[in-house]
Amino acid sequence: MSLVEVQYHPLLFSTMALLAMTELGLTAYLINAGNEHNSFPSEKYQALLITYCFAASWTTLFSATYIIWFFDKSGHLLANIASSVAWLLASAILWGATSGLMHFARPGGNCARQPTLSICRQMLAVEALGWTECGVIFLTAFATCFWMYASRRMTKQVAGESATRLV
Repeated sequence: MSLVEVQYHPLLFSTMALLAMTELGLTAYLINAGNEHNSFPSEKYQALLITYCFAASWTTLFSATYIIWFFDKSGHLLANIASSVAWLLASAILWGATSGLMHFARPGGNCARQPTLSICRQMLAVEALGWTECGVIFLTAFATCFWMYASRRMTKQVAGESATRLV
């Protein structure tokens, strides 16, 4: 196991899990408040909040599972690098698409002159957390692919050196 995998992989997946839990709490609150007061600005906004809630649940579940599998080291079928990269790419597409759509569906603009705890700022926070989650997922996917490339290259170099020593 390389130094990069040992130090950064659990940290990045933990960051994803914590961001997703934050997003899950905020979107669940906004969905509940909107349902209680029937105050959604539009049906599109309500659907995007539900999509954010799903994405946050998805990310919380799977990133926490990957963290557990990392420390368990029992070699689960889905705990390999390929499934991790596939999950990361699917999650990045989900978060990026949802955040992009929310940017155009969110009413309120930049929330200037709004109270600190206003619905406008909460909607802005949902979008900001979504973009942050998307960025962390892309960073993790890039780091994982780079680690795979570096590991293969190092393995080829070691194999080449040992072959020349035998001659």
